[in-house]
Amino acid sequence: MKVNHYAAAVLAITAASFGGQALAESPNAVPEQQFVSAKSRADVQGELAQYKAAGVNPWSMQYNPLRTFQSTASRADVTAAYIASRDEVKAFNGEDSGAVYLAQGVNRSVPATTLAGQADQGNVR
Repeated sequence: MKVNHYAAAVLAITAASFGGQALAESPNAVPEQQFVSAKSRADVQGELAQYKAAGVNPWSMQYNPLRTFQSTASRADVTAAYIASRDEVKAFNGEDSGAVYLAQGVNRSVPATTLAGQADQGNVR
């Protein structure tokens, strides 16, 4: 009998805590503006036909954007640039992912993006 009272109390507490009503807003809580197209239906259909004729579909399994890629740097130039930045590459591939290297403020071959100001404003060390 004591177990039944305990179970009833747990059930009552659970019902009280989770039994409240969920008062969600309707999906149209914010009035929607009527969509006005800048293009005619024929313009959109023409663009679709042009897209299909081009044969480029980035969602296709055969899509290969590098098929027609032509580099402007020679293999020797790329190798020389890598060798010149070998210490930087080693630091960024280390255990701390380059945190110590970046904290030291070493002049990097590729300028980093400054988010909170500009280096010439004095807020970047």
